Amino acid sequence: MARKKSADKSSSRNRGRGGPRASWKGNLTFGLVSFGVEAFNAVDRSGSDIHFHQLHAECHSRIHYEKVCPIHGTVSNDEIVSGYEVSKGKYIEVDPDELDALRTTTEKALRIDAFIPPGTIDPLYFDGRMYYLVPASAESHESYSVILAAMRHEQREAVGRIVFSGKDQVVLIRALDGVLHMAMLNYSAEIRPPEEAVSRKKKVSAASRQVKLAQTLIREWSETEFDFSQYEDTYRERVGNLIEAKKKGEKLVAPEEDEEEPETINLMEALKRSLEKAGTKRTRKTAAKKRRRRSA
Repeated sequence: MARKKSADKSSSRNRGRGGPRASWKGNLTFGLVSFGVEAFNAVDRSGSDIHFHQLHAECHSRIHYEKVCPIHGTVSNDEIVSGYEVSKGKYIEVDPDELDALRTTTEKALRIDAFIPPGTIDPLYFDGRMYYLVPASAESHESYSVILAAMRHEQREAVGRIVFSGKDQVVLIRALDGVLHMAMLNYSAEIRPPEEAVSRKKKVSAASRQVKLAQTLIREWSETEFDFSQYEDTYRERVGNLIEAKKKGEKLVAPEEDEEEPETINLMEALKRSLEKAGTKRTRKTAAKKRRRRSA
């Protein structure tokens, strides 16, 4: 199961020395309700990604990318400013403070537009950026806790708007594991129509034998309680083993395949065999549960 976090612990820990920095700070508002919150990235891949560098094949030196001015050569980040090209080779400089000054008080807040039932927003609209919202100060804790509890009891999620990274952004706010969670959403205009990917779809009758068999297979494969934590990045682990083996000058043996690659057969036969396999799998699970009950 996912590890639960309380708003209080998250807030105090995030402000601790060496903790993650807030990606956004402002007020969460709806109606006359307003209280300060901070957004912290909910995804941390620092310990899961294995990064490779580019090397020169001849001498194995690392390839570097430098920021170069055609007049003064290599420059540091603190010497770089933002500029907008008004004509070929001519720019006007725009300071970050000037951009921030353009934001109204309303735009500096996370504004809730509506509360909706869970599942109303299709996952297609999630853009992958996820954040935890935590109280920005001790004064915000009570309001934060009340709204969190109310959303949980009413079983509602919230759709709102925020200016984030210089862009008007639509967000979905959810009460998850004792904390408010903010997911960034794509605009409808940013979603590619399915017709661009699938030109023609073959129509199939819902009453066909194949559809009925597929429904039976789906029921056999269905689980009422699903533990997402069972998924682990085993490929990353194998890459790590490869690196360790190469450091020692050893050769890593390729892993054995878990399952044989399925042979190419017609759909009806594939459904029948899959159903048989699902039945065998379910029988083994049931037997294992009975053994655990007897031994308990």
